Amino acid sequence: MILVVGGAGYIGSHLVKELVEKEEVVVLDNLSTGHRAAVDSRAIFVKGDLGNEEDLHMVFRSYPIKAVMHFAACSLVGESVVDPLKYYQNNVASTLTLLKVMLKFKVKNFIFSSTAATYGIPDVEVIDETSATTPINPYGHSKLMVEQMLADFSKSYGLQYVVLRYFNAAGAHESAVIGESHDPETHLIPIVLQQLLGIREKVSVFGADYDTADGTCIRDYIHVTDLAAAHILALEALLAGKKSAAVYNLGNGLGYSVKEVIETCEKVTGVKANVEIADRRAGDPARLVASAAKILSELGWKAERNLEQIIADAWKWHQHQQY
Repeated sequence: MILVVGGAGYIGSHLVKELVEKEEVVVLDNLSTGHRAAVDSRAIFVKGDLGNEEDLHMVFRSYPIKAVMHFAACSLVGESVVDPLKYYQNNVASTLTLLKVMLKFKVKNFIFSSTAATYGIPDVEVIDETSATTPINPYGHSKLMVEQMLADFSKSYGLQYVVLRYFNAAGAHESAVIGESHDPETHLIPIVLQQLLGIREKVSVFGADYDTADGTCIRDYIHVTDLAAAHILALEALLAGKKSAAVYNLGNGLGYSVKEVIETCEKVTGVKANVEIADRRAGDPARLVASAAKILSELGWKAERNLEQIIADAWKWHQHQQY
């Protein structure tokens, strides 16, 4: 049985929906940001907190856990700057509690959701796993701290792990049953689609004078279902004893500008966006694009869905929501 911590959240729920086709799954989530309705009915759901040892002991005593997949993190960059205590408590201290309980119950397989924020502002066009990790905010620092803990636990206790550094997760399940629902919503694609639905007055583009082809920032977007597939391949490799102590980027390797994203949303929906050019945000690099060559070489994974497919699936989901 696989324990998915944070399995009621956006990415976790999409992983669970794919994973239940292959494994028995138990989800632990405190529903602080996740949604109970997003958890596939074939999974066992336990409401509990990552940082509560009693909750964790109950799960590990009750179910034969053979691997843990960890999605339970606070992930708003701006909030992490305002309230770093929350981020170090939840993302670092609570993960340490989870690892402690895993060792007690002799569970040694771990997959960790990390982030491109560990790279900070890179000085390379395309980021690979050897690029410098120099986070510029508490969110990125908290994720990198956990990566270091995993490396140390692997050397000392034999923990087998895979770290997956996401770039920009986007889209929705093709069934439109689950999708991206955050409060507040800070991600570009759902913000644009909500504006096209009339939920928002405008879309703000933060800076149009960057050193890029159209002056707007370039980011690497990846379909959430492609992300789920990468997690399952990583899990299968761990359970087969093929990979451990591995770090992989997850991205499409291309990158799309803010203007390209907006234009693709307009193309998919047939609706014109109301766009406002605003000032740059502090710390926004002009370009964040991943090389995913390592995971292709070692696990055979690559992103299958392009930007138009990402937006088409997201649009189908957003049209069914009650705002």
